[in-house]
This record gives sequence, structure tokens and C-alpha cells, in this order.
Amino acid sequence: MSRPRILVTMSSHADLGVSGKKTGTWFEEVATPYYVFTEAGFEVVFASPLGGEAPIDHLSLQAPFTTANTDRFLDDPAGMRAVRHTNVLADVDHRDFDALFFPGGYGLLWDLAADSRVIRMVEHALATGTPVAMVCHAPGILRDVKSPDGTPYVAGRTVTGFSNTEDDELDLSRHLLFSLEDDLVLRGADFTRSTANWQPHVVEDGPLLTGQNPASAPVIAKALVDHLA
Repeated sequence: MSRPRILVTMSSHADLGVSGKKTGTWFEEVATPYYVFTEAGFEVVFASPLGGEAPIDHLSLQAPFTTANTDRFLDDPAGMRAVRHTNVLADVDHRDFDALFFPGGYGLLWDLAADSRVIRMVEHALATGTPVAMVCHAPGILRDVKSPDGTPYVAGRTVTGFSNTEDDELDLSRHLLFSLEDDLVLRGADFTRSTANWQPHVVEDGPLLTGQNPASAPVIAKALVDHLA
């Protein structure tokens, strides 16, 4: 029997607006889920809009933001090869996978959140009951995701994601295209958050799993594995 498969879609965008800062995907949100998934017996396939090397946010490669799993991943030839040679998303059929996972980082606000292919992929997965897990800024993709009846998918659903107070604490809110929290609330979501910034918080509502921040990465990865089980 073939192993169950999870498609991990990363951002191809490396610039934080016009701030001059570099961004990409937050490394902990790739590394820890990768090991949770593979150690649970799943095949993990990486993709990005442009394919090839997916940019990693440089800040996430520095202490105190590194973890045992980011260190492990940097020394893992197979893992590093996967993120340096991601598949072109257009060449991947998401229907061949048992779940979709989107790590966060600011880069995706510029590409994945506005990518019609990504939006349609998420809509199809959710409509067919395929679990979709998103952590940190990845729930920003839900801004334009619709239910089959054309209404915002998040309307009346409980979700989470990187909060305004966490963006403000990093002094990055003014550089962003949109506020994840504000836009999801505007579309009718019941947006929840941890009682304090940077604490893990994961919400599961039907086939959709959302996590608030990097600390939520191991929790949402385990929750996705449990959901698939």
C-alpha cells in the first residue's frame, strides 16, 4: 500500500512589501510539521508557486527563533533538498493528496493569499472534506476562499491565525498588505486567539485546522495527523 500523502505549499515571495526587509516562510513552521508528518508515516511533498528554492525568513534562522527541529532540518540533506527544489504548484494535482498544509510567514500574504489556483485548491479540498491545515499567517489565504454557495467560507466558523497584537509587537503591521485578523472578522469569522501573544493556539472546525503562531506549529501538525487517523 502507498503511504498517505500531505502537500505542503510554501510561498515564493521574499520581500516584505517596500520595507526593504526580506521574508518568506517561517522555518519552524516547515521543520517541525515535516518531522511530525514523516514520523507518523506520511509522505511529504513540497510545492510553491514558482517552484525551486522557497525563500525562508532569515529571522527564523536566528536565535531565539530556532528550535531543535530547525537545527535538525538544516542538517537533513533530504529535507533541505526538498525546500530548495519545491515542485511548481501548477504541476501538482492536490487531489492526489490526503491533506493540505500551509506553513506561515509573511511572504504568503503577497502570493498564496491572492493566488487563484491556491484559493480554488483550498475551496475544493474543504468542499470534499479533505483536511486543510494553516498556521500563523497562512489563514490569510482564507480571506477569499468561498463555500460552494458563494459565501465566505469562514463566515460563522471558528478560526485563528497570527493576531494583530503579534504583528504590532513586531512593528510590522504597517508593512503588510492586509490584516489577517481584521479581514477574516470582516467576513464573519469567529476569530479566536491565545490569552497572551506567542502562546500555542489551534482551532479545528470541520476539515479546517488553523494555528495562531510559530508556537502552534507542533500542535497543529499533531492535530492534522490525529484528524487523518
